[in-house]
Amino acid sequence: MSARFHGRSGSRQRWLCPRSRSIKFYVVHLSVTNSSSSSTMAALQCIVIVASWVASRAVVPSTTGAVHGVADDPSGLLTVPLRKQYVPIEKNGAVIAYKTSYFGNILVGMPEPQEFTVVFDTGSAHLVLPCTGCESETCAKHRLYNRSLSGTSVDIEHDGKLVPAGTDKSQREQLAITFGTGKVVGEFAEDRVCLGPRAEDCSTMRVVLANEMSAEPFGLFAFDGVLGLGLDALALNPEFSFFGRMTGQQPAMLPQFSVFLARNDESLSTISFGGHQPERAASELRWAPVAMPELGYWQVEIKSVRIGGEVIEDCEAGKCRAILDTGTSLLGVPRQVSRPMQRLLARTPPQDANVEDMDCRDVQGSEIEFDLGEQVVRVGAEDYSRPRPFNITADTPEGWQLSCRSLLLPLDIEAPLGPLVFIWGEPVLRKYMTIYDWGAKQIGFADAGLPAGPAELDAVGRPPAGSLAAGAPLLSRPASQPVVVEAQREGSVFVA
Repeated sequence: MSARFHGRSGSRQRWLCPRSRSIKFYVVHLSVTNSSSSSTMAALQCIVIVASWVASRAVVPSTTGAVHGVADDPSGLLTVPLRKQYVPIEKNGAVIAYKTSYFGNILVGMPEPQEFTVVFDTGSAHLVLPCTGCESETCAKHRLYNRSLSGTSVDIEHDGKLVPAGTDKSQREQLAITFGTGKVVGEFAEDRVCLGPRAEDCSTMRVVLANEMSAEPFGLFAFDGVLGLGLDALALNPEFSFFGRMTGQQPAMLPQFSVFLARNDESLSTISFGGHQPERAASELRWAPVAMPELGYWQVEIKSVRIGGEVIEDCEAGKCRAILDTGTSLLGVPRQVSRPMQRLLARTPPQDANVEDMDCRDVQGSEIEFDLGEQVVRVGAEDYSRPRPFNITADTPEGWQLSCRSLLLPLDIEAPLGPLVFIWGEPVLRKYMTIYDWGAKQIGFADAGLPAGPAELDAVGRPPAGSLAAGAPLLSRPASQPVVVEAQREGSVFVA
């Protein structure tokens, strides 16, 4: 896998390290050379995260009022509602799984702001939008950024230098990122980006404008772009960092943002800038320092991992870390620990269970306990299980038995980020309200409380009721209600 960054003043080459299948992490090395002198001018290292989401083909209509957030909050907190999206994954004509994502609205440009839907992604650090220079069918499915409609738009190179008027498009610097089966090619502009209608909801920042987007997977996206909220080290330079620019230009804003993902589709998910809503928390707030912030990820050190009282040896003595990623729909685990975790999480449902409509998320199982020292992050069976049970070979009169299995994504991530790194996507983030402290470089956790209200719009591509495909919606019940079906751990008696 490779990506190239071309410019008039030289060439910039990137090399992408091997990545996990179906995960969106790439480690990128960027070197800048001057073609006239053939001498190295600079060497930078950054990490570019590219979304692996695949969405429904429908363009999502604007959410009336969604971009305005909570403008009248006396604390100055700005809260943006999020809409959920399901992405069907098919095999042999049948839906076998769903990926999910959450997105909200932003405004770009002045005096008549252009509205876009974006994924607020803690695992990347650039704002990427398709622009009118893109003429492909893929871009035609999205709202396109139009420079001519914005009096505050300025064409720039990646380092902020102005592009002289009349410069031929072929002479512009281009950022080309190749990943999986898809590719985006873009150039750079600077403009005013807003989360709401007030001046204090806005910042001036650099934007990546996509003028090429491959059909796979971008033609399936329902949202227009991605707004990265990763730390500065993930960006080409800090001027591309939305939240860094926002807090720098709005000094009255508390340098924190928070994420609340509702446990069911009927309830409202939100992202808040300038702090958090205390009423979304159902427990005391506890903090963990960001581990290795020089890599740019919102990640924490894990002291140990336990399942049913058994310790995962590879993660003893703080050897493992976890990245909190709002752009990932699964729980990712290091490949070398995936098998022992799968074994400890497998369980046999009761013999009298109704096979046709049994949901393994209702079958009791051991919790995964991630010990952070001051905080233990717990993931229960409802959040890590595949809904549909498996038939496995067994020493029974029938020669088989049902088994409930976990839905874990094995990861192969190289150093320095890996290899012992977990990715905490939706299964963790819907259990906890998470607060990201940009100033102190720490992450806060509180048990998720009640949502602010009902969802403003239905989820995009919501699966049919009763679907047992992986990633289908959880039952609409409070998080505090326990699962009720007893089970046995395979090979031993399970004790809840």
